[in-house]
Amino acid sequence: VDTFNTFKAPQPRNMIENSMFEEEPDVVDLAKESPSYPIDTDNVVYEPRSSRLLVRGLGENDLDEDEEDYESSARLLGMSFMNRSSNQRSAASSYIRQHYSGSCSMPSTKTMVVGVVVLVLVASMLMVLYFLLGCNFTTAGCQKTNSTMDSIYPNSTNGELFPWADLRLPCSVHPVHYNITLHPDLTIMTFQGSVSILVQVLNETKNIVLHSSDMNIIKATFDGKEVHFLEYKPWQQIAFKFPEDLKKGQYVLNITYTANLSSSYDGFYNSSYVDTNGIKRVLAATQFEPLAARKAFPCFDEPAFKSTFTIKMTRESKYISLSNMPKVITTDLKNGLEEDEFEKSVNMSTYLVAFIVADFISVSKNVSKTKVSVYAVPDKKEQVQYALDTACKLLEFYNSFFKNEYPLSKLDLVAIPDFLAGAMENWGLITFRETTLLVGSNSSAIDKQLVTSVIAHELAHQWFGNLVTMQWWNDLWLNEGFATYMQYISIESVFPGLDIDTEFLNVRFKALAKDALNSSHPVSTVVSTPEQVEEMFDSVSYEKGASILLMLNATLTDGEFQKGVTQYLQKYKLSNTKSENLWNSLSQVSKQNLSVSEMMNTWTVHKGFPLVTVKRSGTQVTLTQEHFLLNAENSTDDSSLWHIPLTYVSDKCSVLSSCKQVFHLKEKTATLKLPDQVKWLKFNVRSDGFYIVHYDEEGWKDLIGALKEDMNVLSCKDRAALINNIFALSRSGKVSFRQVLNLMDYIRNENETAPVTEALFQLGQIYRLLDKRSELDLASRMTSYIEDHFGSLMENQSWDLETSVSKMTLRSALLEMACSLNIRNFCVVIDSWIPSDLMRTVFKVAAQTDEGWGKLLDMYKHSINDPEKHKTLEALASTQDVWKIIWILQKSLDGSEIQTQEFPLVINTICKSFAGYLYAWDFVKENWDKITQKFSVGSFAIQSIIMSATSQFSTKTHLVEAQNFFSSLGMKGSQMRIVQEAIETIKLNMRWMENNLNTLQSWL
Repeated sequence: VDTFNTFKAPQPRNMIENSMFEEEPDVVDLAKESPSYPIDTDNVVYEPRSSRLLVRGLGENDLDEDEEDYESSARLLGMSFMNRSSNQRSAASSYIRQHYSGSCSMPSTKTMVVGVVVLVLVASMLMVLYFLLGCNFTTAGCQKTNSTMDSIYPNSTNGELFPWADLRLPCSVHPVHYNITLHPDLTIMTFQGSVSILVQVLNETKNIVLHSSDMNIIKATFDGKEVHFLEYKPWQQIAFKFPEDLKKGQYVLNITYTANLSSSYDGFYNSSYVDTNGIKRVLAATQFEPLAARKAFPCFDEPAFKSTFTIKMTRESKYISLSNMPKVITTDLKNGLEEDEFEKSVNMSTYLVAFIVADFISVSKNVSKTKVSVYAVPDKKEQVQYALDTACKLLEFYNSFFKNEYPLSKLDLVAIPDFLAGAMENWGLITFRETTLLVGSNSSAIDKQLVTSVIAHELAHQWFGNLVTMQWWNDLWLNEGFATYMQYISIESVFPGLDIDTEFLNVRFKALAKDALNSSHPVSTVVSTPEQVEEMFDSVSYEKGASILLMLNATLTDGEFQKGVTQYLQKYKLSNTKSENLWNSLSQVSKQNLSVSEMMNTWTVHKGFPLVTVKRSGTQVTLTQEHFLLNAENSTDDSSLWHIPLTYVSDKCSVLSSCKQVFHLKEKTATLKLPDQVKWLKFNVRSDGFYIVHYDEEGWKDLIGALKEDMNVLSCKDRAALINNIFALSRSGKVSFRQVLNLMDYIRNENETAPVTEALFQLGQIYRLLDKRSELDLASRMTSYIEDHFGSLMENQSWDLETSVSKMTLRSALLEMACSLNIRNFCVVIDSWIPSDLMRTVFKVAAQTDEGWGKLLDMYKHSINDPEKHKTLEALASTQDVWKIIWILQKSLDGSEIQTQEFPLVINTICKSFAGYLYAWDFVKENWDKITQKFSVGSFAIQSIIMSATSQFSTKTHLVEAQNFFSSLGMKGSQMRIVQEAIETIKLNMRWMENNLNTLQSWL
């Protein structure tokens, strides 16, 4: 392809040239201070340069100073006080400790006592004078009141003091209702807006503070009188100051403004796509969660400030507009413009407000009292029916399960061509990526499983998140953990053929891996800054939240979980809650001798999860719990204890659900007395509990022996859990890798999806580490090991049509591993029909030739089948050709030929190959400013990019390089939790390699 032959391919940089000098300013500017935060106290800082990748058009892309990210309240307050003492600070910085000469004598005890008494008397007199006069002592004698408080408040854009000094809004004023009028211009990509907010003053105040971001406010009135406003951009806040206290009661605040449609993926943003006729189409859509409603209209943009909304949208007549509520009336404004007015909404948080202006088609169906519709671009009208049928069935399930019917008269599901998140649960107007909503005629059952999962998740949010909303983002898991758990509950009930149970098991393994790091966080944790809020959207809030709910449901009996959830929703509907509100509702319905609050608080307030160690001596079993950490050497002393509902089976009875026994472990150590002698014990039945288990030497020997004799003595989930647990224990140093290989001997006989895919995942991780370190001999031997243990199962896979999701998943995992490692001759390019579940595997093979890659690129550009397009892009990014790697990195970031929403996927795929991972890492470093303009600091996209680029490093060189680069980011990311996770992961990889290379040499 001509594009790739215009310049010489550079070598990827492993080492960074470091140089930087810092000059401390005399005055610290609150809005612009951008300190560098060192990681692991490295004092060498990476200095970004112009791209060394030599990709045309990829230069530095610095943010303007006024686009800097936010600071925490505490840091800003500290810096405010520093402003007042810059001279002292400068003096202190040059202070040199003087050594005591020994020539001065100590004062006598009597002298010291008298001195202290005199000081106390003088201080007392000064305090009396201060309070009597009620003033500060200044050169004017009196009245420079509250100078300390003045210095706390930051300066607004016009230089006046901003009357609020916290990222969280004051609670003295609450919104009651918003009237919002908007007119987007899809030609010049701007919009005009006006908002009228009915506010309730709950406590007398001189200020009203709310959120606004990137707006040009033209005029503001308060109760009909024009008012002046102040703006503090770093916190995206505006304030209205009044000369007298506002009395309790209701008032109306009107604001008129203009703004640009956002060019990123949040706020009210512009989007485009090219239709099948080659014509570019434009649209405008919203993504407000978590903190972007303020970019579309001034508002009280926090979850607890619930209100009702009435929205009017002016549009060109060739478009339609959608919002949360049904349309009431359309008014012809002449000149080709129309105005749509929507019904008054239910009481809801600002992040759930949504509106769209686009040229979409739809199909609809009624479910109970609700009209369900699916919208998409006209070219894809044939791909919406599956989503409509699925949404209707799931809506019926949730209406029944929650005993609270969906409260709105309509529910729209909209496929947006350019959308970053998987989906967004806006009440009554759920937005999706096209890949997660549309299903074509040749989509596989695995594709349908994905679409069904996302729809189920978002519909669950209509109750958990919308009807009942967390008070603040620290309890985000109440939204996301519940929606994640309910998606699996609902699909298992409504669509049993989709084998969602295996997928949920994999999700729990993923959550355990994340939560085993010291950089993890509690399910419910303190958050304040926007970056911290963004970071809450991670595996802990979603997958761990769902996992602990599964564990709780498995512990309760007689439908108590469903009864408690129903009671919780009924009690708190249309309001906000905290975790304890949910636990109290469940405690009230539980008939067991169990405090749900007491048990579950140990799982939400502690970081991580427990390792349970089992030692058996006859019929006596000693159980010990400790905080499991992969890198326990550097952890702080942790005395956390969990209330663990331990489950176990034995050789006496192991497969039937009735075999499960329960023992509640609350203390550090406890003893379990068995009624009879047993040959072996297996704890954490079907991995329903969020903990891992370690056995003494005899315990592991007995379990491994049982599996080798007859693997079916344990369920496939229990076998998968043993594989997962022993690899984690090996990584933490609790067991040797020889023990891992001993367990893996049984896998030659395994043919079930869950244990095979888990084993392939774990071995694939080790292979990639060896490959990236250029341990070519060991990587080759690992390939031989995989072939030896899975080769016969690989040979048994067919390329024919398969209908079972479980068998599709197994086949895809086996053949993709075989193709990526070139095992035997399993992989050939097929010109004839390909089963859709094997498209990605076949496309990746085809992408390794110039001709195949060119054909795939053409297919990607012209395909309107989104699952197929997604697989094609993965194949394009799997190329080993450096020219193509650089080209696809550039095009996916600038969005010219590959949508920018796919950039995290492109990075993830490229980093899996030896040819591309260093180029991808260099590209991320060189283009960090541009990346963080596209994706918010702390967002899930940024988390994915960082971990994809660094998680396979295992050398000191790469560790230092990563530390230096992330340290250099300052306000643009160095304090992200994901950065700590990345550094910790590299160290873990280094330690594992150091500890196990000799074992691999001996045993592979």
